[in-house]
Amino acid sequence: MQYCIIQVTCFKQNCSIIWCDVTREAAIVDPGGNFDKLVNKINTLEIKISKILLTHGHVDHVGCAMELKHYYNVLIFGPNQADRLLLNDLRTQCNALGIPFPYSMKVSVSPDIWLDDGDEIHIGREVLYVLHCPGHSPGHIVYWNKMQKFIVMGDVLFKNSVGRTDLPGGDFKILMSSIKNKLFTLGDDIMFLPGHGAISTLGDERVHNSFIV
Repeated sequence: MQYCIIQVTCFKQNCSIIWCDVTREAAIVDPGGNFDKLVNKINTLEIKISKILLTHGHVDHVGCAMELKHYYNVLIFGPNQADRLLLNDLRTQCNALGIPFPYSMKVSVSPDIWLDDGDEIHIGREVLYVLHCPGHSPGHIVYWNKMQKFIVMGDVLFKNSVGRTDLPGGDFKILMSSIKNKLFTLGDDIMFLPGHGAISTLGDERVHNSFIV
């Protein structure tokens, strides 16, 4: 599996393009915005976009999902349906964060397929397993490639930090449970790509992350 990180929006969100080496089939994960920037980069990679994957329903992760869905004529997968309320009213999120509501964004993002714990996503010959990891948002999921020991994390866990829980639906105790009881049980040698900031490993965060209580 290959990946390319493209930072988008004023929040410097890590939109990632992941693809299968063999088939060149690819997915866009968490396209938070900057439609032209994403399309231009994808055009240089010689890959075929087959789906859009969302980790959760916050506006900085889904801002141009619908626009890309129609452009590539693909389906949107995820997050878990517990984030339906967030996706149904992105304008309120924009108002709360003090950012403009993009003219190209619909009031709601409508996933074609909601994902649950244990679901599988296939990208060419690569398989991503879905883990429901609430706390940052109720329906947050992560995508785990067991063979490659790699997780697309979203905003659950960061290098030296954790996802914020002061937004609607956030819960610090639930977030800690997701991190300790789901993620840290997978093994220390798993690398993860967070929704913001630098790549890290579960082992490094288990030992060194001062936010883990």
